[in-house]
Amino acid sequence: MLEQVREQWLDLVNDQLKEMQMEAGTGLDSIIKVGAQVPPKPEMGDIAFPLFALSKSLRKAPAAIASELMSRLEKTDGRPDGQLLVAGPYLNVKIDTSSLAQSVYESISERKDAYGQTDLYSGRKMMVEFSCPNTNKPLHLGHVRNDSIGSSISEILKANGAQVMKVNLINNRGVHICKSMLAYQRFGNGETPQSSGKKGDHLVGDYYVKFAQWEKEDPTAVEQAQKMLEKWEAGDEDTVQLWKKMNDWTLQGLEESYRTMHISFDKYYYESDTYKLGKDKILQGLADGIFYKEEDGSVWADLSDIKLDKKVLLRKDGTSLYITQDIGTAISRHDDWPFDSLTYVVASEQKYHFQVLFHLLEKLGFDWAKELHHLAYGMVFLPDGKMKSREGTVVDADDLVANLASLARQEIIEKQREDALDDIDETASSIALGAMNYYLLQVDPLRDMVFNPSESISFNGNTGPYLQYMGARICSMMRKYDEVKAQYADIPFDASLLDISAERELIKSLARYPEVVRKAGADFNPSVICAYLYDVSKVFSSYYHDNQVLKAETPQLVKARVELCSMVLQVLRNAFTLVGIPFLEKM
Repeated sequence: MLEQVREQWLDLVNDQLKEMQMEAGTGLDSIIKVGAQVPPKPEMGDIAFPLFALSKSLRKAPAAIASELMSRLEKTDGRPDGQLLVAGPYLNVKIDTSSLAQSVYESISERKDAYGQTDLYSGRKMMVEFSCPNTNKPLHLGHVRNDSIGSSISEILKANGAQVMKVNLINNRGVHICKSMLAYQRFGNGETPQSSGKKGDHLVGDYYVKFAQWEKEDPTAVEQAQKMLEKWEAGDEDTVQLWKKMNDWTLQGLEESYRTMHISFDKYYYESDTYKLGKDKILQGLADGIFYKEEDGSVWADLSDIKLDKKVLLRKDGTSLYITQDIGTAISRHDDWPFDSLTYVVASEQKYHFQVLFHLLEKLGFDWAKELHHLAYGMVFLPDGKMKSREGTVVDADDLVANLASLARQEIIEKQREDALDDIDETASSIALGAMNYYLLQVDPLRDMVFNPSESISFNGNTGPYLQYMGARICSMMRKYDEVKAQYADIPFDASLLDISAERELIKSLARYPEVVRKAGADFNPSVICAYLYDVSKVFSSYYHDNQVLKAETPQLVKARVELCSMVLQVLRNAFTLVGIPFLEKM
């Protein structure tokens, strides 16, 4: 909405500048266009047009060009409402926010939860893969960042008009899985989740750690795990039964974690189901001369055509690798749901893997492989260093959420707010999720980051709980308004009354929201939404602190300000959905 006004002014300015240059004898091929900027201070206007570049062709100082341009524009019919200002070598425009506020008010009133949605990806089928846990350990902090990004990107793409399918690949086969199985077989003594009182994924993860310890003592441990994989792929009954039992334990535990974190998927894929298709395609590629076999029987791809060395696709014993099953999985997905694009949300350390995967699928003749994308994200560290799964030093996702909820509960009690809430535990859990998702998403996905739990849960500053509190604060005010709203029922919304600086800034921010959603979708970057939310909340907090709403000077001003607060509330609700922040009406 704000972008439309900016584009209208930009077109008008460049039309007038073209006329000025033509009058000065400038040829059509040499016509110079200017761009639009944002002035450094609000009092200088909302749009700035720098005119330095035209000084030579018009043989005038930029300030003189600005004055002449303003004179011409003031005589132009049909221009948007707004005040023109000369600021040295710039011509600035101060937008008429009363007409903008009326437009925003009408749009939000009509579209409500749909306000901000765009047509950027209208008609496109976009698949997003994220999470992709191994069935030899529980989810950890690295998975949590992955889940936050993947879930948020999916919502952002939907808000930009795409038909989205969220998929999860369960990595439930391979040597790493056999390591947990072998350790359990050797040390488990029949232990189960029920007998141990542990979630299934935690129990299996304990045996993955136990294998790493055993491996240090027995140099044949890894070889034994490889032999177990061979037996599994050969369909050995005892091995397959053990695998099914431990996989079920892990999957039940993972599902519980996903429910707690409000993470959902439209379809699950399992490596155990897709690796055979991948293996078949590799062997077909070998027969077609696309790949080659080494003397030891292993199958390889020559990657010199993309300036890489070579890549093993099947081991000498015939067993599959990650790349093998990823080929099968990609083909299965396109067969199931012919997508226009597929985005893999995977850590940046896997950049080489996806470069090779996409290239191999193209070599195998799948044209849709050109629409496969790797959304890489940086590592997430703890304040005291890196996590290591095999050493048992990870931050467990379940423990993280529980710890954040405990901190939130403690904060509620310290502020003596428990009596004002319907359910303190449910509220604390929602605050924990808001804290976690916002803290993880406010950083550009490509950047490494440090996750500080105590910082993330703070009710002050650039945090999820701060944003949630802002929404709850407006809801509290609206409940008070509901008690007296009958007396304002016949008073129309008068946008011209919203004329103080903070109101102007809020109106422009609300008008900008669809552009923010579009940019977040175009860049696949949830941090764009987070930065916007914090900016809007800061401005609103200052505005609400300094100005009366329900006790404003006139009934007309009360109505205008209440409607402005209501618009802010709706945009907060809409934006929260895109970054996984539960909305709280009481806090």
